[in-house]
Amino acid sequence: ADLEYVGIDFTATEETLGVKQTVELIPNGADVDVTQENLPEYIEACLKYRMLGRYEAQVNELLLGFFDVIPEPLLTIFDFQELELLMCGLPSIEMEDWKKHTEYSGEYDRDGPNHDVCVWFWEVVSEYDQELKARLLQFVTGTSGVPAKGFGSLQGNDGNVRKFTVHGVTLETCVYPRSHTCFNRIDLPLYEEKEELEEKLKIAITMASTGFDIE
Repeated sequence: ADLEYVGIDFTATEETLGVKQTVELIPNGADVDVTQENLPEYIEACLKYRMLGRYEAQVNELLLGFFDVIPEPLLTIFDFQELELLMCGLPSIEMEDWKKHTEYSGEYDRDGPNHDVCVWFWEVVSEYDQELKARLLQFVTGTSGVPAKGFGSLQGNDGNVRKFTVHGVTLETCVYPRSHTCFNRIDLPLYEEKEELEEKLKIAITMASTGFDIE
């Protein structure tokens, strides 16, 4: 059915203490019907409101209190990953525990840690200092924190245990490693040389802090 006949407009309904109110997702949203043409804009407006707009007042008050303790100009020199490391400190990362509780899928499903690319991956990571290891962990899992019980109890966004996973993909799929933080998974292309893996992995980790992905 055509969306024009469904009767949806650019508004959302909120209920606070039993009182319902209509919130316009865009200026004069009550007068704008959702159509096939503007459906992407409607979805984007809904997401912005659900994830940001409805909590704007609370977040602003939280930030004002935070900036009373640490002035905002002192924070602008850090990206979000550096700020996490600054506040929480560098984690103690045990490489053997990390490797022991890593799963392999895709192109690495059969050979697992014995695949040449996986061997190179762990050799490269083992040579990282603690900060780069923490940044790799942030890149793949979304946080630099290591569970108190070790990598065996690493959780995904749904609260279930989701072990660190190295997923093999072809170079035609992607040139740089990419992450899926919901699943604690890194897509690692089938590089032909260790040096190429080392270069591309470091670039991917570094670019993650800018908020941009590389394909």
